[in-house]
Amino acid sequence: MNTNVKKKKRFEMPHTYIIIFGVVLFAALLTVFIPLGKYDTKEITYIQNGEEKTRTVLDPDSFQYVLDENGNKVTKITPLFGTEDFGSQGILNYVFEGMTTGDKSGTAVGIIAFILVVGGAFGIVLRTGAVESGIMRVIDLTNGKEIFIIPILITLFSLGGAVFGMGEEAIPFVMILVPMFVAMGYDAVVGIMCSYVATQIGFGSSWQNPFGLAVAQGIAGIPVMSGAWFRIPMWIFFTGLAIVFTMRYAVKIKKSPRLSVAYESDEQYRIEFTKTKKEMPPFTLGHKLVLLTVAACMVWTIWGVVTQGYYIPEIASQFFVMGLVSGIIGIIFHLNDMKVNDIAKSFNQGASDLLGAALCVGMAQGIIIVLGGTSATEGTVLNTILHGISEGMKNFPSVISAWLMYVFQSVFNFFVVSGSGQAALTMPIMAPLADLVGVERQVAVLAYQLGDAFTNFIVPTSGCLLGALAAAKLDWGKWAKFQIKFQAVLFVFASVTVIFAVLIGLS
Repeated sequence: MNTNVKKKKRFEMPHTYIIIFGVVLFAALLTVFIPLGKYDTKEITYIQNGEEKTRTVLDPDSFQYVLDENGNKVTKITPLFGTEDFGSQGILNYVFEGMTTGDKSGTAVGIIAFILVVGGAFGIVLRTGAVESGIMRVIDLTNGKEIFIIPILITLFSLGGAVFGMGEEAIPFVMILVPMFVAMGYDAVVGIMCSYVATQIGFGSSWQNPFGLAVAQGIAGIPVMSGAWFRIPMWIFFTGLAIVFTMRYAVKIKKSPRLSVAYESDEQYRIEFTKTKKEMPPFTLGHKLVLLTVAACMVWTIWGVVTQGYYIPEIASQFFVMGLVSGIIGIIFHLNDMKVNDIAKSFNQGASDLLGAALCVGMAQGIIIVLGGTSATEGTVLNTILHGISEGMKNFPSVISAWLMYVFQSVFNFFVVSGSGQAALTMPIMAPLADLVGVERQVAVLAYQLGDAFTNFIVPTSGCLLGALAAAKLDWGKWAKFQIKFQAVLFVFASVTVIFAVLIGLS
């Protein structure tokens, strides 16, 4: 009898780094065939919360191809390495150049710094043991009714995304919620769905989000915050949809844990909590003070974002303070035998846990660099793609054109994941296009907000998503395997929403 039984080779999802590098090569291939295009810009003003806002946007009628001295369209094939004459655009430059793009208030540099600081701060919090002790108390209190935590959390986080554009702020919560849900018998996916994904559900169905909806409406020249009568029920529907989808998935995973895409990566959490259950750690005054510090930081952050306009630099500093105060409490109360040097060591460990996500943010930004960047006034491949797709939409009936706007915004979000950045690039084109095809501008804005937000939790170019996945110790490929089903559900209902908005003449 032949004992050499050949085992079937299972398909292994490529690592996130490999996926991004493949996209970089595809982007470089596009530069071979697609000529460069550019727009002129203009300034527009609009009123938001009683204040006059000014924003520079592209002029949709000003598109022109970049021509050489003979009047031929110019293509700029991406070389292997960027040169001084060519700029930073190079296939093998994408990691370094991507990581050094932008400034502290956004793009790669700011998000990378934010991820590392938040990771370090929570490394200190986790070192105190307060999170583990708190989780065990929550499990005791829920007493078999853990499933009802899911709708409460999704509603709260979705509300945060809808009201003040919560996004990056969800990453620290992932570091708390994922171990909690794993300890309850669920998985990391449930933790991410209840935090980061929920914020983007709210972001995309918001009636007042200042970073996406308000900017898009201002650019489109319609009253900022208008259409709330349609969007509030829409928010309720999509938030409810996320709750139902997540709860059904959670019940399935509790019955059969091995069905989880995160089963292997969650193993470390399970080992830790098996030990914790046996020992049942004490929940001391020190632990309570650390958790109170975390809660106070969350309230402080929300206050800062809503009333003071805090963004990445300020929020990162707030979490750093949280980590420092938690470390001091840990020393004073001898939590986990903490000493002064343990603050530094745990900060280092926490930051290193999220280093992979920080690298991915830079790599993903490298895709945009290979395509020439997102500047409207410089000759880029992205500008030509934007112009070509918008021209193609003019030939369809209004309902189809509106739906294609939604599809386009969903795809374009792969390249420009910033909500306000995507609005600035696409809405100056989509708003007048809506007039041409007989669609209300409010519908064009609706297509933008649904397309922009709902793909934020699957595109590997999203720094926030990669940060959340790293905090959950979950690889993007495995996450995408789960998330593709939810994306299909959202795509169907978002399409129906856009079509319904056209039919009722949403304005």
